Amino acid sequence: MNITVTAERPQNDKVAAKVVVSAKDVDSAIAQAYKDIAQKYSFQGFRRGRAPRPVIDGMVGREAVFAQATENLMNVAQPMMYEELDIVPVDRPDYGEDPALVVEHEDFVIEATIPVPPTCELDSYDAPAISMPPAEATEAEVEQQIEQLLSYHVSYEDETEERAAVEGDVIVVDIENKEGAPELAGTDRQLSLRKGYLPEELAEGIEGMTKGETKDVEWSHAHGDHEHKTAVTVTLKTIKKAVTPELTDEFTKKSFGFDTVAELRDAVKEEIEEDKKQSLPALKEDRVVEEIGKHLVLEEVPEAYQNQVFSELANEFLSQLQRQGMSLDMYLGARGIKSDEFLADLREQAEERARQSLALDALADKLEFTATTDEVRAEFERAGVEDVEKSMSEFLENGQMPAVRESIRRTKAVKWLAENATVTEVDEIAEARAKKAEEAGE
Repeated sequence: MNITVTAERPQNDKVAAKVVVSAKDVDSAIAQAYKDIAQKYSFQGFRRGRAPRPVIDGMVGREAVFAQATENLMNVAQPMMYEELDIVPVDRPDYGEDPALVVEHEDFVIEATIPVPPTCELDSYDAPAISMPPAEATEAEVEQQIEQLLSYHVSYEDETEERAAVEGDVIVVDIENKEGAPELAGTDRQLSLRKGYLPEELAEGIEGMTKGETKDVEWSHAHGDHEHKTAVTVTLKTIKKAVTPELTDEFTKKSFGFDTVAELRDAVKEEIEEDKKQSLPALKEDRVVEEIGKHLVLEEVPEAYQNQVFSELANEFLSQLQRQGMSLDMYLGARGIKSDEFLADLREQAEERARQSLALDALADKLEFTATTDEVRAEFERAGVEDVEKSMSEFLENGQMPAVRESIRRTKAVKWLAENATVTEVDEIAEARAKKAEEAGE
């Protein structure tokens, strides 16, 4: 089928398009609609598929047949319209309150208003300045990694100092379920007093308790139309202190298989640098994209586009959980996260990603980046599809090829940013450790 598409410049994040389908294709669509209806239904006195048009018109109605032909025609024309205009819609096109039906032997003309992402500008098209960790492992990074290794061998002893429990403590408690929390009940339960590990209200309720103290803790959560109440009685039996083993040659050989501490440090340094070879390029891309997003000239992301990005993020996250064999409820429960908090955070991420994507589009337009046919084919080859030509044809028929070209243009923009960014190397781990020590008054 051949169509003619004309469109006006996008206004208010919408493209006004006019689609013309030839009379020849209209007649073919009408003929196919009659054929499909004759095959689908039984008409008395005629074999299935052989009922003539007058009989079908009398039983089904000519208008119903033409409505079916119109729908079939638009199912083909709509993806072709997206391809012709090279646009990625953010919502379904609006064909008006009472769209016209096809008319036999006449061109079919229909007007559509298509929601699209806004066309934006940047306040600067220069490659940004970013900070990055050095490619070589720093002493602070090695030290942090060794501390992490030693943490796996930490033991816990009773705290001798009489003090109140604070966030981050490891504690031993008896918990009696009063209402709605059988999973929390138990005696001599050793817990980490951290929000996210325990329900936030329970963790806050225990903070400030001293050894031997008993306390009732209550809270409630909205669950659909109902309110779920929880009540427990907590007895704090002891606060534990972490005891980290001393890093000696003997301990190193026994626990890590290296003869000396120096050999362990060299191995850790090598491992960090190997990991950086893989992680730093992606980190650099993330940082230049984050920076260019700050230069987007746009007060508010349109709701339709933000909703589209939100759906993409949600589907990505749910797919990741599925690969890990987890449900969303399991994930939220394990981390003590409320569903409304999770959704609010996802909304915030969606807005940030939307702004960054629009910034990349603006940069790609400014630098006149395009996506060639060879580059599109290479994209499918990298995806590892079995039949590249078949997959490309399916994307074309479904109107999905503009999204592939959009992705290629954005990738080129990211690559340009990464290649041209001004980079300052910073020992971020050392800075973070110094800040933490300063806050602790050390």
